[in-house]
Amino acid sequence: MFRLKEHIHVNAPIERCFLLSTSIEIVQQTLYMKPREGKLSGLIVNGDRILWRGWKFGLPSHHETLITRYERPAFFQDTMGSGMFRAFQHDHQFEAVDGRTLMVDVLRFSMRGGPVGRLIGKYIVIPHVLNTMLKRFHLLKRIAEGNDWERYLIDANEPARVKAVTAALDSIQRV
Repeated sequence: MFRLKEHIHVNAPIERCFLLSTSIEIVQQTLYMKPREGKLSGLIVNGDRILWRGWKFGLPSHHETLITRYERPAFFQDTMGSGMFRAFQHDHQFEAVDGRTLMVDVLRFSMRGGPVGRLIGKYIVIPHVLNTMLKRFHLLKRIAEGNDWERYLIDANEPARVKAVTAALDSIQRV
């Protein structure tokens, strides 16, 4: 089992960082795969399922994401339902620190294929996954600290969520 842990400080409120991290549109920008089944857009919540399809390492690939824990605004977890890994689980942690947000990602995965799979994991998959995590962090930081973060948090097709997000945004002090 491989374990990666990364963090970043963001000059934005915890609620904003949390909600942006649940945006399928933002995930898609760094994952380079498209949602094809299940939840296709907007913000994920507990119990959501997304089937991503695209190309990884020159091969057609899919990754089924299941949202297995959701504790807004401090934590959510996605777990692979099916895909290229033997196991894959990604914890997203958020902590308010002196008016900023500390975002911590912990990712655990194991590869199929025994010793060969472990070598591929160590020398090919870990660098790729780490690069993807860092790109996502920097994209989230840029959006959360910038002026266009609101456009990711309003989904006109889901009035109940719009109402909840709007109420949450009203309670956030703009940084």
